[in-house]
Amino acid sequence: MTGGSLDIQGLVSGYGKVRTVHGIDVSVLAGRVTALVGSNGAGKSTTMRAVVGLLPVEAGAIHFDGEPVHGLTSDQRVNLGLVMVPEGRLIFSHMTVEENLRIGAFAPRARDRVRENLSFVYDLLPRLAERRRQLGGTLSGGEQQMLALGRGLMAEPRLLLLDEPTLGLAPVMVQKIFETIESLAQSGLTIVLAEQNVQMTLSLAATGYVMENGRIALQGKGRELLENPDIRQAYLGI
Repeated sequence: MTGGSLDIQGLVSGYGKVRTVHGIDVSVLAGRVTALVGSNGAGKSTTMRAVVGLLPVEAGAIHFDGEPVHGLTSDQRVNLGLVMVPEGRLIFSHMTVEENLRIGAFAPRARDRVRENLSFVYDLLPRLAERRRQLGGTLSGGEQQMLALGRGLMAEPRLLLLDEPTLGLAPVMVQKIFETIESLAQSGLTIVLAEQNVQMTLSLAATGYVMENGRIALQGKGRELLENPDIRQAYLGI
């Protein structure tokens, strides 16, 4: 996989008249994991949704591989390789696992390689292969998260945004999801990861941004942030 870089400059976004992100700057290096950490309501999801075109950019700019994308529609951004796996999974419960995956390949860039991409997803997430004819709504929470991740990969992302991928999962599934994210990162895919599991997230991330009230409170290398006493006290209880 070939990952793309992302630069967010002065981003202001939110829902209707309510602004929840207030002029942030974020730089995402190609082929690396970048973490967005912070409590609920900090602005992580708003940032991601603005990047992929699901929320308006009220001010600022978003560049993907040096090209402005903030004026593009969400489907145009997906076709460039900007793909988000949203919080809450949002799978189609009454469709089979494979039907859910195939829907992920709607972008023109991915339509001609559905078979190859299905093979890749099944190799990466063999549990989905075992359940390919099973209805999505009958899967466990962890399996549904794998399905949501697999569906995102069917779009052939060059930058994958993951919003709370381990929320509500059992520890064994949390470990599996993080192992999968690490494997994707090692393959060269660029990943932006928003997670409340701060310790595992910053251990994996090359760069991290700590968000508070829609602003960047701290930024730095993932491991260095993890060793920051303020973060350890606020998020890890140490």
